Amino acid sequence: MTDFQAPVQDLRFALSHIADIENIATFSGYEDATPDIIDAIIEESGKFAEQVLAPLNHSGDQQGCRLENGIVHTPDGFKEAFQQMSESGWHGISLPQEFGGQGLPYVLTIAATEMWSSANMAFCLVPQLAQSATELLVEHGSESQKATYLPNFVSGKWVTTMNLTEPQAGTDLNLLRTKAVQDGDHYKISGQKIFITGGDNDLAENIIHLVLARTPDAPPGLKGISLFAVPKFLINDDGSLGQRNDLKCVSLEHKMGIHGSPTCVMSYGDNDGAVGHLIGEENQGLICMFTMMNLTRLLVGIQGPGIGERAYQQAANYAKERLQGSDSSGETVPIAEHPDVKRMLLDMKAKTEACRAITIYTAACIDRSKRAPTDAERALFHSRLELMTPIAKAWCSNIGIDIASTGIQVHGGTGYIEETGAAQHYRDIRITAIYEGANGIQAKDLVGRKVIRDKGEALAILTVEIRDLANSLLSSDNEDLKIIGQRLSESLDHLTAATDWILKNGGDDMAAVFAGAATFLELLGTVAGGWLLAKSAASAAALMDQDNADKKFLQAKILSGRYYADYQLSRCSSLKSSLFDGADTILRFDAEML
Repeated sequence: MTDFQAPVQDLRFALSHIADIENIATFSGYEDATPDIIDAIIEESGKFAEQVLAPLNHSGDQQGCRLENGIVHTPDGFKEAFQQMSESGWHGISLPQEFGGQGLPYVLTIAATEMWSSANMAFCLVPQLAQSATELLVEHGSESQKATYLPNFVSGKWVTTMNLTEPQAGTDLNLLRTKAVQDGDHYKISGQKIFITGGDNDLAENIIHLVLARTPDAPPGLKGISLFAVPKFLINDDGSLGQRNDLKCVSLEHKMGIHGSPTCVMSYGDNDGAVGHLIGEENQGLICMFTMMNLTRLLVGIQGPGIGERAYQQAANYAKERLQGSDSSGETVPIAEHPDVKRMLLDMKAKTEACRAITIYTAACIDRSKRAPTDAERALFHSRLELMTPIAKAWCSNIGIDIASTGIQVHGGTGYIEETGAAQHYRDIRITAIYEGANGIQAKDLVGRKVIRDKGEALAILTVEIRDLANSLLSSDNEDLKIIGQRLSESLDHLTAATDWILKNGGDDMAAVFAGAATFLELLGTVAGGWLLAKSAASAAALMDQDNADKKFLQAKILSGRYYADYQLSRCSSLKSSLFDGADTILRFDAEML
């Protein structure tokens, strides 16, 4: 179960041919992103995944976390792995240099984090939150808060949490009840939060809880929510830690998967009130929190290719070793030689690479939106990032679940047995479609805020790029590329028709649009994955004639693109039909029929 190999070669390929990391490295502020540094980051983070995190994955799942005397203990080895992660500087790859980070392109953090998520998804959830919390504080924190918190996040001395959900308030934060009463230069926080990742843990010396709450005179609804930093241990003026704050983990959730990650029910202010400090302005908490949330959604998205890669590797290894059936000569053969098993393995491989391409591309949009040399380019990639984020989160997590399920199928009956480890991948990845905004919410956000609000402008610009690639492939001498171009062009026609339908009905029949939102997201994600795999296939074909070319790797890249075009892009016609015709059926189904 620990024979995981970090997909270093494939990530290098994606960084070069999907993200165009060489161009990003020319941006002001990224001067340290030399080819040697980029290569070292990918190589060494892969080794950390293989040698430190992967061996703890199964044992962490079996042991889980435990709450004893008010303290949460993570599985054996997790604390030591976190300490090694901190000492190696892995928390700060893309965090600001002024706070101790390396200031490298964010796409490198995403590449490294994908490998760590492959190796041990449960372990990665706590350190991932510090990345997005840093983004929040850089944009909304005071200078004093930045100086206090950020160096400690970068060093790994402190970690952070995100406290939104309450027993009565899940996605609908209008129902949020946690209170914040001003008391001098701070606030007293009281209330309960649930589903808090890392709400208590033994990985770091302090935990900074980012808590949404209402002040007494706040307006009702979403406009009355503020954001507070609430430390586990109070922080003295000199930066040292003081007494325990008035907060605690009441219980640990008993989950289907990610057993090595502590998911806590948190109680604030049972006695005098937990001391919290306002971030930003009162009643602007959601604006602040969504800075963190949007980045966290991409970090969830990379768990799709992360677990997809791990499930694929395990299934492929099993298929090469499991002898069953015979060939035409009567010789017993491994099941990897069976056509249907080949189909399943190629399906897993192509989908994993599509998810990887989408998340790497989305991360590159972050770098370009911040550091591209012109205002026009930064604006273009800011809108592209907004468009891609719900796809990266929802489409990639859905596909990751599908890949993990197929991995169990390849194993046959042994896949359903916990000892093989195949089932853990499915149990772990299943949560990704739910947390950080359920995928139905992502679909609604995509059609409502990202397509209808700008009248399809951002998507129209993207479709021009996709069309240009499809047309260039149609004129290729390579038969595989020509067919990929044909399938991509056809799928783009279906996407364009579906977009027109969304825009036409968006003003008058939003119920129908929302009924088809998940279908539209699946369609757009499928086309986006096909576009980026087509780019990969074209790059692989162009590299085939180089003297030092790894022809087996490059040919596999082309086959991934061809398979995806034949089996996934070909589904776009039916997705469009479901969008057009299915809304009425959904809306006619009411509560009395349940």
